[in-house]
Amino acid sequence: MRAGLATIRIVNLRLRTYIGFNPDERAKQQDVVINASIEHQVSPEALNDHVSGALDYKVISKAIIRHVEEGRFLLLEKLVNDIVEICSRDPAIIKACVEVQKPHALRFADSVSLSMEYDRTIPTSGNEDKDGKHSRSFSETA
Repeated sequence: MRAGLATIRIVNLRLRTYIGFNPDERAKQQDVVINASIEHQVSPEALNDHVSGALDYKVISKAIIRHVEEGRFLLLEKLVNDIVEICSRDPAIIKACVEVQKPHALRFADSVSLSMEYDRTIPTSGNEDKDGKHSRSFSETA
């Protein structure tokens, strides 16, 4: 079999962090639920069962956990963008989509969520960061 694209999904990663700009939000950690989809080029080594050629989702997950649990964020936009950056570091990654839910953020809703994505195939728009990554697109749902 030849190498192709694969998608790793991290589903419902439940963490606690400081998120929000209201005084009560800044004083107490809140739950966040993270979903990430990471599309990457599978190496021939990985298809031949060589661990050294595989994308290590445990490393990505641990980096997300460390960043979220140690961080303080005023806005979901910052938190989600940071996680997209973590998910798109490896050069084999073609696309990364991240959604972060903030349960109990609204009185009559289960959660508020915000999603952003990185797509290496989108032509540059002049909004690249220092690594040449493209600006993020995002949508907000409640």
